[in-house]
Amino acid sequence: MKSETIAVLQLFQDRRQYRVPFYQRAYVWNKEDQWERLWADIQDKAEGRITGAQPAPHFLGAAVLEPQPRRGLLGVEALHIIDGQQRLTTLQYVLAALAIVLRDAGPAALLFLVEGCLTNPNTETMEQPDTEVFKVWPTFRDRSTYKAAMLAREKASLRETFPESFTQGGGLRKIGIDHPPALEAIWYFNEQMTQWIGQENGPERIARTTAITEAVLKDLNMVTISLGEDDDAQVIFETLNGHGAQLHATDLIRNFVFMRADREGTDAGQLYDALWSPFESTFWSEEQRRGRLKRPRLEWFIQTALQAALGEEVDVGRLYVGYRRFAVGRKTTVSASDQLRILNEYSEHYRQLVSGTGDTPIARFGRQVAAWDASTMHPLALAVAMSGCTETEQAAMYADIESYLVRRAVCGLTTKNYNKVFIQQLKNIAGEELMPAVLRKARAGLQGAASRWPREDEFRKSWLEAAMYPGRLDAARTKSILASLERKMRSARTEEPLILALDALDVDHILPSSWLEHWPLTDGSFVTREELEKSAMDVFLETAPNDRSAAIQRRENAKVNIGNLTLLHYGVNRGLQHHGIDRKREALFAESNLHLNRKLMRAHEWNEGSIDQRSRELFEFARELWQGP
Repeated sequence: MKSETIAVLQLFQDRRQYRVPFYQRAYVWNKEDQWERLWADIQDKAEGRITGAQPAPHFLGAAVLEPQPRRGLLGVEALHIIDGQQRLTTLQYVLAALAIVLRDAGPAALLFLVEGCLTNPNTETMEQPDTEVFKVWPTFRDRSTYKAAMLAREKASLRETFPESFTQGGGLRKIGIDHPPALEAIWYFNEQMTQWIGQENGPERIARTTAITEAVLKDLNMVTISLGEDDDAQVIFETLNGHGAQLHATDLIRNFVFMRADREGTDAGQLYDALWSPFESTFWSEEQRRGRLKRPRLEWFIQTALQAALGEEVDVGRLYVGYRRFAVGRKTTVSASDQLRILNEYSEHYRQLVSGTGDTPIARFGRQVAAWDASTMHPLALAVAMSGCTETEQAAMYADIESYLVRRAVCGLTTKNYNKVFIQQLKNIAGEELMPAVLRKARAGLQGAASRWPREDEFRKSWLEAAMYPGRLDAARTKSILASLERKMRSARTEEPLILALDALDVDHILPSSWLEHWPLTDGSFVTREELEKSAMDVFLETAPNDRSAAIQRRENAKVNIGNLTLLHYGVNRGLQHHGIDRKREALFAESNLHLNRKLMRAHEWNEGSIDQRSRELFEFARELWQGP
């Protein structure tokens, strides 16, 4: 490794090209965060030179460079930018802006020096003149706009090249458009330089033009660190970027994969196009929230895939460390191409799981459990999809996972330890072939309130007695359970075997939440607001209720029982408000096609006994849907 401190003039004067490896991120510096500060530093040095002072060099930071082997006589010296691409690219934008100023204001000798820092000479001896002519060559995301902006020789050329970025008056649009960074940076620095130099011709203008040129070429310094043949570029990159917030973990992972591909002699470009570029889509960059954490979907996916592959917990905050454990931390190192093939195979299953699109077992499972927000079981779901089992076997395993979620929710058991529970199940079956019987046995062996799979008696008792909604379930999970019951109730001969437009359905309390006006007790008497409040106070104070208060309490408990819940189109539901059973029965008969509501259409009374009976009838479907240990 060799390092030296050099000025911009030395940095760019040789016939060489600094290349940003194509797998690195795009240019991200901007005016507010970096350009304004850099311009302030340039201006400070230029003003010092105007007063006759000899300014101290301004240190811009470091650039880590990896020289590339030369295969023949043609071409320029090439160096990969391992770190510092934002600085080097920005300096090119500063130089391009300065060249435009000098073409307008001179002197010609200064322009010659600046242009020598922008382009390499002797294109006839280059292998690829169109690209090697540039001193810095960016990653593929920026190349087209970078090249167009850097070739513009004056501001008018920039307007012609990027017409959509300018107003009719010739100024850069300030709202309603995202400008190409190359254009915006060059325009910004040119405007600042032009304003600082001033418009008056004469010796003062030449002096100020000279001062700004000297400030850029001589007073801005960088440390360049050139790696030797034995230096590991990946280790250097990790040291510089792995402990800060400069890069996403997936940026580090991407660089790790493609640096390894280079060392393995694999065609990194072909590998990128075939196996990494799909991860650059907006689907993967979209931010997703889990608890208090918000990260790109790609990070959540890689965490999930690593947990499925390793059978152990991976902290999303230390995702890169987990990835290295997967790639090189086991008995055998995984090649770069195999790493990407594995990720791609997992990614297709993950996409179907989180989107619920498709007709594979994992897609159907994704639709079924969407309301349960159980991202902690995603690693196990991916492991099932990757198990090589038949679709029937996979469906059986997914049914058990769903049963585990539903039964625990109905029984009011905690979800706090789910991340450990599902990872532990992967650990428990490590070394065994993942099959329905193996997974069922592992889950059936879980003990304690934090992890057990409720058995039939516990599930039945909660189903018949517990307050479900509102209570142990939210609206989305209640709707999910009722929708599953509806599908189960439909036979193969049903004309409409699928439920459509569930989003248009509300969870309806048949006996409504506000029942005082239209729903008398079983003895035919109506309850006043004062009696309802007194009964609630008896419950709060744990006072022994009298017969009437006990009847009111039974009514309050029954209204949130599963037997009192159904699905109904939101327009019908909200139109009924709190009307009695006769009005509700007529609306169901006129509007509803759901099997859940068939018996309700024939009901002439609806009370605590009716609700209990319906709970028992629905349980017979539930026990088949969500079979326990």
